[in-house]
Amino acid sequence: MNYYKKLIGTKVYLSPVNPEDYEKYTEWVNDLEISINLSFAYKIFSEQQEKEMLQQMSKDGYQFAVVKKDAEELIGNCGLHNVDLINRSAELGIFIGDKNCWDGGYGVDAVNLLLDYAFNLLNLNSVYLRVHSFNDRAIQCYKKCGFKEIGRRREAYIIGGNKYDDVYMDILASEFEYDSQIIKYI
Repeated sequence: MNYYKKLIGTKVYLSPVNPEDYEKYTEWVNDLEISINLSFAYKIFSEQQEKEMLQQMSKDGYQFAVVKKDAEELIGNCGLHNVDLINRSAELGIFIGDKNCWDGGYGVDAVNLLLDYAFNLLNLNSVYLRVHSFNDRAIQCYKKCGFKEIGRRREAYIIGGNKYDDVYMDILASEFEYDSQIIKYI
């Protein structure tokens, strides 16, 4: 596949979403170990559905493929949702589908690149997210990037009779600390 280096970090770069990656995404979203951390673990996705979703995401403008820099290999995606340019806020979403890249700092690098884009190109003031309380790996990633917990929706996610909170986190532009790749181009 062809990937384009829109935002370049130390371990990954962010590229526009490529709908031709639908087979890889279909594999990931149907893998329960991956999707259990997302809000759609109960759904089954066909290749056609995933291709249509990726085509829509590629038109959005705020969605990126996460590509492993040293291998030119797709490992996940991330993006901004509910972008509000008036109130300067957006919701962040990310997943690393390649399980070999879990706990390797790839998510932290991708989130920092996305925050750099949000705060320094889109001029947003606030980025927020929602994560399931059992997803310790994601929560630690977000904390490393400067997110703070701002609240919980109690017992919002039920799996196998067990109830889990949704944890809400955010970060303000004034709190973001990163050696901005974007500023280097000015």
